[in-house]
Order: sequence, then structure tokens, then C-alpha cells
Amino acid sequence: MSVDSFGSKGRLEVGDEAYDIYRLGALDGLQEQVARLPYSLKVLLENLLRTEDGANITAEHIRALAGWDASAHPSVEIQFTPARVVMQDFTGVPCVVDLATMREAMASLGGDVSKINPLAPAELVIDHSVIADVFGRPDAFEQNVDIEYQRNLERYQFLRWGQGAFSEFKVVPPGTGIVHQVNIEHLARTVMVRDGVAYPDTCVGTDSHTTMVNGLGVLGWGVGGIEAEAAMLGQPVSMLIPRVVGFRLSGELPEGATATDLVLTITEMLRRHGVVGKFVEFYGEGVSAVPLANRATIGNMSPEFGSTAAMFPIDQETLRYLQLTGRSAQQVALVEAYAREQGMWHDPSAQGYVEPVFSEYLELDLATVVPSISGPKRPQDRIALSDAKTAFRTSLRDYVEHDVTGGDDREPGVPQQTAPHGVASAVDEASSESFPASDPATPAPGEEGEDVDGRPEEHPAAAPADGRPSAAVPVRLADGTEFVLDHGAVVIAAITSCTNTSNPSVMIGAALVAKKAVERGLTAKPWVKTTLAPGSKVVSDYYERAGLTPYLDKLGFNLVGYGCTTCIGNSGPLIEEVSAAVNEADLAVTAVLSGNRNFEGRINPDVKMNYLASPPLVVAYAIAGTMDLDVVEEPLALDPDGQPVYLRDLWPSSQEVQEVIDSAVAAEMFSRDYADVFAGDERWRGLPTPTGDTFAWDPESTYVRRPPYFEGMQAQPQPVTDIEGARVLAKLGDSVTTDHISPAGAIKVDSPAGKYLGSKGVERRDFNSYGSRRGNHEVMIRGTFANIRLRNQIAPGTEGGFTRDFLAGGEVTTIYDASQAYQAAGVPLVILAGKEYGSGSSRDWAAKGTALLGVRAVIAESYERIHRSNLIGMGVLPLQFQPGESAESLGLTGEETFTITGVTGLNDGATPETVTVRADGTEFRATVRIDTPGEADYYRHGGIMQYVLRNLAGLA
Repeated sequence: MSVDSFGSKGRLEVGDEAYDIYRLGALDGLQEQVARLPYSLKVLLENLLRTEDGANITAEHIRALAGWDASAHPSVEIQFTPARVVMQDFTGVPCVVDLATMREAMASLGGDVSKINPLAPAELVIDHSVIADVFGRPDAFEQNVDIEYQRNLERYQFLRWGQGAFSEFKVVPPGTGIVHQVNIEHLARTVMVRDGVAYPDTCVGTDSHTTMVNGLGVLGWGVGGIEAEAAMLGQPVSMLIPRVVGFRLSGELPEGATATDLVLTITEMLRRHGVVGKFVEFYGEGVSAVPLANRATIGNMSPEFGSTAAMFPIDQETLRYLQLTGRSAQQVALVEAYAREQGMWHDPSAQGYVEPVFSEYLELDLATVVPSISGPKRPQDRIALSDAKTAFRTSLRDYVEHDVTGGDDREPGVPQQTAPHGVASAVDEASSESFPASDPATPAPGEEGEDVDGRPEEHPAAAPADGRPSAAVPVRLADGTEFVLDHGAVVIAAITSCTNTSNPSVMIGAALVAKKAVERGLTAKPWVKTTLAPGSKVVSDYYERAGLTPYLDKLGFNLVGYGCTTCIGNSGPLIEEVSAAVNEADLAVTAVLSGNRNFEGRINPDVKMNYLASPPLVVAYAIAGTMDLDVVEEPLALDPDGQPVYLRDLWPSSQEVQEVIDSAVAAEMFSRDYADVFAGDERWRGLPTPTGDTFAWDPESTYVRRPPYFEGMQAQPQPVTDIEGARVLAKLGDSVTTDHISPAGAIKVDSPAGKYLGSKGVERRDFNSYGSRRGNHEVMIRGTFANIRLRNQIAPGTEGGFTRDFLAGGEVTTIYDASQAYQAAGVPLVILAGKEYGSGSSRDWAAKGTALLGVRAVIAESYERIHRSNLIGMGVLPLQFQPGESAESLGLTGEETFTITGVTGLNDGATPETVTVRADGTEFRATVRIDTPGEADYYRHGGIMQYVLRNLAGLA
């Protein structure tokens, strides 16, 4: 119960129902300022009013937020209590493992194990485990689900146990959908009701793309699993009142542009502007022209542009979507009444509307958006579609070590006689489906000459202006099909990821492109692995109703599963003969996917270059079969009559798309598909399920093991100490992602994790992925810093999880083996890194693995928010080089011995701004990136789990 210092508690009547609410208008003397707060801060303000306890959340906190200074640098800490927690299984399994382990630790401390129980609704969707092993067949979905159950039986039994052992914990079984799409289509409430109180729906999730729900007016973002566990256990999220970037939208999308093009444009703009640690909020007249599905697509990509959240306020479009997706009439009425009562309703045309004040401002005229893709390795590297071929050829030089040849301009992978190149044709200027020829605002893709480790790439030979690297390899498939494979061949074309599969406009658009292609007699190229993995069963329903499924099937886009698949790295193996040719000739082949992540080494180990694109363009590139093609100006293929077929010939108009949506997408689909969403099919219901308050760990399990976090834990924490005699485990460059630190994909046979599994009798075919084995710390420690594209600068000439062991004279060895040697000798470890360290997914194992390798501190030029927080949550000290300084500028090679002093200042109850770092003869100051008092408490206790456990046991 709130102490309600401001007397804000009141009643709201909606129809025949009445609810308690905490009115924002009750803040006497601050009403005018509250009225001008951004929508997102109004949500936070209500959260403080409702949870005010006089200790952690006080009247002063409420006044500070109500009187927010838009121009101020964040400095005031508040405690945000999310209404619920959402999880996917890769990150959710270790959450449940940790909760199960905490119950045992609580018992050993003499506490009540029932206190280790979610106090807020926690919902987990199993969506990350399905792999697209089988594709291009009518039975692909059933085959892949069967394989998924075989691979993940132990994990699924464990989750079934958790669903029974913990109250307020529900599991959406496999084969249902992707967590974020399920969230917006079913789980999200927009306005919650609990114990008779109505309040804004808010959430944190164990996946960075939790922000997709921002499109529905729900404030939420991704956190690490350890933060999510704390939230489930009733611990508020400690945060600073953020700066809010106002993003004004005006105009409407032009013909030919999609929601994907819009979000890639916004991603480029916001990444360039700099929004890490900030909220982004969309406002203005143009918001009403953005359909809810497009808003969700934009919100989903918030991690790609770096913001904490990307909010859309509640308006008429929100209500329309809630009705469409089967929410009750009472719920829809409550959302409208609550939003209007609290000044959270967005309608710039309404009399008395007050425009919010923001910290920073950006603006986009939607009419300026052009068809785009993004790649080859970062989501923010947008390329106008008309420039895609040129940009690909420029980027190719960074990936190819062959001599360059010019003159043969035929399409990679197509025999000479069928190549469509040389059939010139200009875009029909009069066509309503024509594509803009150029985008002068488009920057050069990527950062020329620089790779993920920040070192210049070596270019063995510069391509002539009109040529490209070439290494044509003849391939013969088992069915006798022959072709030539070359650099740039599209070997994966995947309609995947909730980012776009939640959006009927682009999904219908893709199916209409397929229909027109089939009607022209076109097929996907034989070397392309084509997959369709929607985020919910509703997509299949409206495809069926519209009669579009057969056309997608004809092109090979058969349903492979309802899950993340390719976007998370579960693309499955390439066509066997294609994979062999790629590896034999070291070809720089490509993947085109409708996802949100295209980092190196993420999509498939055989694929070096990855491009994000809208679903219709995924279909188009499957037909073209290569990135070395101007899909705007040149034909995608020749039809059976030898006539060229252009993209504009296949591209549907917005009117065509809307007509299909109007006729095929209906509310009853959502109501039917989500009616019994937690029950699962016969496979799920038939799983043998353990019982009991504590889990019976199987010592032989290679999927679920009790982690060592609480071994030797004492009732009171030991004082924080300085770090002395540390060695560098890895020296890394810029843009090192959590995928680089803790990969989710395949486990190599000769890697430490592969050797471990082999020693346990696991066959190679049953290795599964790192993501699926996150419940086993033994695998995950060995997989930390094991990404095949990671480059550790203290082990030059290597790629993958290698370092030098300075206890053994500097010999090159695996990072895991070196870590074991250092820990056995009692030597602490540090990581040196560049800018944007830990960007990407909210992957708690990137921090857990770092800690369990014996790393005491990371010194980076800058951090992404979630990973920095996760490091603290695992007791690892995040330090930052002073502005203008870096490992390079200080002359650090990584061979030095490090001593870090001043850390003990934390024992005095405050956080020192800087510490002193000595590296042999070099001394410098580093900023301590413990940003809030709450984070300091976590660090003093050795991590957030230890802090929460002691707190619940009455010891903290």
C-alpha cells in the first residue's frame, strides 16, 4: 500500500466497474509541469505515487520526477517497480535455474524458501529453441518441432517443474510464437488491474527487444536475467530519471516504402544522434498515421539504436489494435478512460492538448523514407536499396582475400547462359510502384576499413572501379542441379523475427510478391535456404484465409516454426553442397533476413555478410540469389519465356496490401489462437514433470546444473578490495557485442565447450546451441568469448576464443584454459575494450561467464546500458577510460600487469568517481561506472542475487 503523501488515490468508473487509481492531477502546485511531462515519465510518476513507501520511494522522489528538468543531466535516482516480467527461454531457463538455486541457498541461510517466489506476474515464452533444420518441405514445421523436443527435453521438463513450483509463473509452450509478438498480441494489458487497482502496464524482459511493447503504450525494456529475477522477487529497478528525446513524426510513408524501411531510417538517425541511456518518445501529428504494427516494429528496434525505450503514447490507434487482437470491450474501455483521466491520451488536434517538453528533439517526414536494407554487420548501417549493389561491392573487399578480377559481370551462382545481367532497363518513372533511384543522405555503409576489433582490415587487392572480387565455384546438388557459386550469393533468405512478422502489411506484402513471382514462373535460386518463421499462429491463419500460403510454399518459404530461428542464429545448416563450396573456396556469401540483428558470426557460421530487409525484399533476394545485383534497375530473373522480371513487376501497391488485410485479418483469429495459450499441445502436456518446492538436480544432466554462485556465501558480505596483480584476458576493439562475448549459436567440436560435451558422451549431432544450454554453467563458461569472429588483440593472427597465457610465457591458448590457469594461481583478470562494449542482446551470460572466468574488472571506452548493469550484477567492476583516452592512446598492449586502487572507497558507503589504474609503467585514472546507489549495494554484496537473497533472508 502506498503511503500516498499527496492524497492521489481515487476512483475511476468505467461502465459497470470501478477501480482505484492514483491520479497525477493530485500533485498540488505541480499540475502544469506534470501536464507537460513526456508520456513515458507520466507512467513512471504514477509508478512512484502507487509504490511510495516513505523509505526507498519518498515524496521527494515524486516531486523530483513531477518537476523534471528536461535539460538536466540525469542525477536523481528513482526506484521503478515493473508490473510484470516477460522472458524467452534462452534467458528464462537460467532465471529459473537461479531461482531454484536461491531456494536452496535460502534454506542453508535458515530462511523461508517460499520467499523465493515471483511477486509479480512472470510469463515465459519458449521461442528461441526451434532451429530451421528442415526447410522447403510441407512437413518442415512438424519435423523441426519434433527435433526441438528431442534436443530440449531436459530444459522443457525443468520449465514445467518451475510452472508448478512457482506461483505467478506461466509458460507459453513451444510452437506457439515469439515472446514479443505474443506480448503485444496477448500478454500486454496496456492498463493493468490487480487487487482492484488500475495502473499502467509496465514490464521488464529478459530480451532486449522487450521494447516492442512500447508501440502499445507499455513502458518496458530489456534487462539481464539477474535483474529480471530481482524484479520477480519484488525488488524495484534502480534507475536515474532519464533524458527523453522527442521524435516528431509528420507526413505519411510513400508508395513502395515499408515499415522496415522506416525503422531502418529511424535506427540510422538515432544511432547517429546518440540515445544510449535515454528514452525516445514519438509525438506529433504524424503519429496517428503510423499503424500500431509499425509502432511495434519501431519499438522493437530500440536496442539497435541504443535507447532504453522507444515509446508511443495511447491513442485511437491503440484502441483499434486492442480490439483487433481480441481484448475485451471492458479492457478497451478501461484503457481509453484511464489514459484520458491521467493526461496520457495523445491527440494533438484536440482542444486543450498540451505538447510535452523533451530534452532533445529530432524530426522525420515519413514521406522522405526510401526502400532500404542494412548491413553487412550492423543494424544501423542503412543502405538505400538503389545503392545496395555498390555498397555490397565496397564491403566485399573487407571479407575477401582472393585476387580481384574484373570484366565478368555475371550474376554469382547463375550459369552464364541464364544470367539476367546485361538486360538493361530503367525504372518506369510513371509507375506508382517505382523506387527512388538514389538517396543522397545515405552515408557509406559501415566504417570503411574497420572491423569489430577496431583494427584496419587488410585488403590484399583493391577492386577496379567496374569490377569485383570473384571466386566462382561449380556446385552440383544431389538432385543433379548445377550452378556456379560466387561471392555475394544469397544462401539464406529468411522471413523471421517478431520485428517484422508481427506486421501484417509487410507479411502480406511478402506473400503477394511470392504470388506474382509464381504467376510469372519464377523460383527461388537452388542454393538459397528459404524459411518462414512467423511470430504467432495468427500469421498462418491470415495467409490461409487469403489463399496465399501455396505461393510461399511454391518458392520454398514453407513454415519452419513459430520462433526466432534465423534472427537468433538458429538458421540451421546450409544446403550441404553449398556449405562445402563456401568453406572450400572461403566464399563471402550472404544472408538476407527480416530480423533486427545481423552481427558477425550470429546468423550462420558459414555466412560472413548479413543484411536486414523487409519480408517482401527477402522474397525478392531469394529469387535474385545474389547481393551483387541492382534490384531496382536490373531484373531479378528471367521468366520461362526469357523475359526479364523486375522488382517493380512483383511489388504490390499499398492498396493491394490493405485490401488483403481488410479481408483476411480478423479479431477471432487472435481470440481463437490465444484461447488456451498456456496449455500446449499433446507433446507439452505429456512431458514427465518433476514436483517439489526444490528441484532435484540430475548430476548427469548436460542442460540443467546447479550453478556455483552461492557456494561459500556468508550471511554478511566481505569488504570490497582493490585489484592487484591482474593480467589481461582479452584486449578488444569497438562494437564488441554480447554475441561476441557469449554466443548463442552452434558449438564447435574442437572448442572447450565441445570437448566438455564430448567428454560427457554427447554426440556432435546433439550438441544443440549455446543458447539452449544456458542452464549449464559448465558449457557457458567455456563458451564465453568463444564467438568465431571475436578478435583478441593480444593474440594477433587468431580469430575466436583465444588469448595468451602469460603464466606460461605468453603461449597462445583458449580463453577458458588460460582462465583456469590464472584462477588456479590466484591471479585476477581484466578485460580491455573500446567503444560500445556489450551492445546487442540483454544476455546475462555475457556477464555471468565473464565473472566465472575470474574477471574482476572491465575497462572500456564506453558501454551499452544493459551489459554494464549486468556486470555489476555479477560483481564485476565496470570502469571507463577518461574522455579522449583509450588502451591505444595510453600505449597498453595487454601484456602488462594491472593494479587498480581506490575501489575500497565503496566500503565507506559512497561510490568513488574514479580509481587509479597502474599498468607496469603507465598510470591513469578510470571512471567508475557504478551509476546509482542501488548498483553500489549490489557490487558490495558480490552481485545482485546475493544482495536479494540476503535481503529476503533479513540479513541485508
